[in-house]
Amino acid sequence: MSEIVPRRKFALNEEPIDPYAIPLKEICLVAPGIWERNEVEPFMERLRTEAPVHWWEAEDGFGFWSLTRYEDIKAVDTNHEVFSSEPIITVLDPQEDFPLPMFIAMDPPKHDEQRKVVTPTVGPSNLARMESTIRERVCHILDSLPLDEEFNWVEKVSIELTTQMLATLFDFPFEDRGMLTRWSDVATSNEDNGVFISEEEKRTELMECLKYFTALWQERKQTGNGFDFISMLAHGEATQNMDPTEFLGNLILLIVGGNDTTRNSISGGVYALNKFPEEYAKLRSNPKLIPNMVAEIIRWQTPLSYMRRTVLRDTAIRGQKMQKGDRVLMWYASGNRDKAVFENADRLIIDRKNARQHLAFGFGIHRCMGNRLAEMQLRVLWEEIQKRFYFIEVLREPERIRSSFVRGYSKLPVKLHIKTAQY
Repeated sequence: MSEIVPRRKFALNEEPIDPYAIPLKEICLVAPGIWERNEVEPFMERLRTEAPVHWWEAEDGFGFWSLTRYEDIKAVDTNHEVFSSEPIITVLDPQEDFPLPMFIAMDPPKHDEQRKVVTPTVGPSNLARMESTIRERVCHILDSLPLDEEFNWVEKVSIELTTQMLATLFDFPFEDRGMLTRWSDVATSNEDNGVFISEEEKRTELMECLKYFTALWQERKQTGNGFDFISMLAHGEATQNMDPTEFLGNLILLIVGGNDTTRNSISGGVYALNKFPEEYAKLRSNPKLIPNMVAEIIRWQTPLSYMRRTVLRDTAIRGQKMQKGDRVLMWYASGNRDKAVFENADRLIIDRKNARQHLAFGFGIHRCMGNRLAEMQLRVLWEEIQKRFYFIEVLREPERIRSSFVRGYSKLPVKLHIKTAQY
């Protein structure tokens, strides 16, 4: 799920800039600075109002369409016959000498065949079996946190919980689970998202990932069918004969998909409840709101900002003519702030009636297969948080990564306040 964003191509907004003081044609939502500084919302709002189907083009002719309205995004996401997921789901085309095919970047029938192989791992019956394990791990993590002192919530909770969950899904050696986090960060790395490695170093680390998982694959091939991702890929009719690049591509998809979405929603929820303290008070008075709050946190955070589609035949949206081969970015982060669908869309409202209509998991055949797992992890986490802590206080603004694809945090400084007579 590589997003190599050359600074020279997407250099807009290296410094803060008024989104209404520049020509519409210059607004480039993949410019990383506006994401790192959390300045993107006014740019998206202007596009939703003035140019909901917006074309941006670089000096070398590279360009893409941005869709920022909810209804347009949903229409494209559910129309794979005109808008293809191939060859990639991020803005730049895949590198010819290092392609990483993965089923999220495939169309039917191959997409359906490969996705079907691994879906049972995150199916309802398996999730029911895993809930007690998740709760046990959540309790252990929360009970080990320092009290009355500052710490980084991203590192101590968000990363640790999702990494442990990934190890379970892959039946990965638990003592090596930190490698999964590293490979996830490397897979989405570029000069702008905080993982500063060269393209050569990136390929070297991903090949190490492939080598490690190939050994697991061969082992699971001999030991029979299991309920983990590797066993299912090794024995699935549509996946057992994948070539190494396709195996690596699907590994990256499953690692990043199981890591970034939940990790950044865990951090985003704490930040949002501090930003809207009346909602935190609402949660304290009614913990039964947690399931709906989870959906609202995912809407408000939108951990993956966009997905790309490629036009298969000439078409038009809102009168804007698109040509075969054009890149189209569906900005989930904008659709989830569309005031035509979500009243007071910029606010976190934990009892929002239509919170579950959010776009963050996508729609149609590519709807996130791990959505129930992500929701369950967040639900269990907040249930256990509410048993222990009166308030998770955010001490300063978080540090955000620069990627325009993964909407995430690197640091969230917090202090825990336990339930006492004072509260």
